[in-house]
Formats: sequence, structure tokens, C-alpha cells
Amino acid sequence: MKRLCVFCGSSLGVNSAYAEAATTLGTLLAARGIGLVYGGGNVGLMGVIADAALAGDGEVIGVIPRALADREIAHTGCTELRVVDSMHTRKAVMADLADAFVALPGGIGTLEEFFETWTWAQLGVHAKPIGLLDVAGFWGPLTGLLDHLQAEGFLRGTPRQSLLVHGEAGVMLESLAAFTPPRVRPWLRLRET
Repeated sequence: MKRLCVFCGSSLGVNSAYAEAATTLGTLLAARGIGLVYGGGNVGLMGVIADAALAGDGEVIGVIPRALADREIAHTGCTELRVVDSMHTRKAVMADLADAFVALPGGIGTLEEFFETWTWAQLGVHAKPIGLLDVAGFWGPLTGLLDHLQAEGFLRGTPRQSLLVHGEAGVMLESLAAFTPPRVRPWLRLRET
């Protein structure tokens, strides 16, 4: 894995464990020579992980829409900062640059980025690993919902099993490196007219 895309909050959240996990992950990325691709902000968990990776002389590529560059305070210390025209472009650029994806705690923006990327994997758009770094049980309610979706027949096949969920950054990085993509079977078949 050359680069990891990390989705995370532009806030710190209420639990100091979130920032500690972002620091640990950023530090590990730099130490292992894995570049960080992230949303380009200098605030919240985004700023924490970028600063940690930069402190270890790691590669940090920020991708931020022009409309958010001032609001999220674009991180001018990145190895490379790409200012793009839209959120759609941001996600596409981040996905192209990364070999894997991890979501740290965050809000609806983090969820939106995570779910779109995971949906792309389910549809066969990419075969890159995706994980949730479950800091202090943050993602427990979401994984419970995903299990419920699967039990109710709305999440079929391998998507739920292929989602990596770990509480420690080092274990997550090892799981991402060892990931073998499942064979994606088209689950939507369109009738020819």
C-alpha cells in the first residue's frame, strides 16, 4: 500500500481518544512510508492526522473543494494541496490517489465519503480495501445497523464481510495490507429493452 485515504471529522469530537487515534495513525503512516490522502483541512481530526504524518516526514496530500478551503481552513503545510471545484471531484481525486480507505470518527461528511467509497467497491468500481477505525467503540452503532441491514436482506453477499473494522491503527494497517478483494458478483441486472 503506497497511500491511504482517511475520512475523518473537521471537529475533534468530545472524546480525546479520537485525536489520539488520529495522531497514532498519522505517525504510523509516516513511519511505514505510507502516504496520507485526506480532505485537506487544518482543523479537527483532519488537522491532527495531517500534522502527525507531517511531523514524521510523511507524504500528505490534501484534497479540498474551493468552497471549503476557507471554512475548513485548508492545510497549507501539506506535501501537496489540491484545491478542486466540487465535493464530487474531491472524492474522485482522493479515490484515484489512494490504495485503501479508512474512516476515523466524524460526522455526516465522513459518513457520506465512506458510504460512497464502499458502494463503489460493492458495484465493482474499485477493489480497494475499506475499514472503520473503531476508536472507543465509535462505530459500534453503525456496524450494528449494517448487521441489521444484512439480517433483513438489504445487504447481500460479501460487502459486510469485506468491511474491515478494528480498534487499533496498527492492526488496521496490517489488515489493509493483507486484504484480498472478494469476487464482486453483479447484484443489479438490467433488462435489455
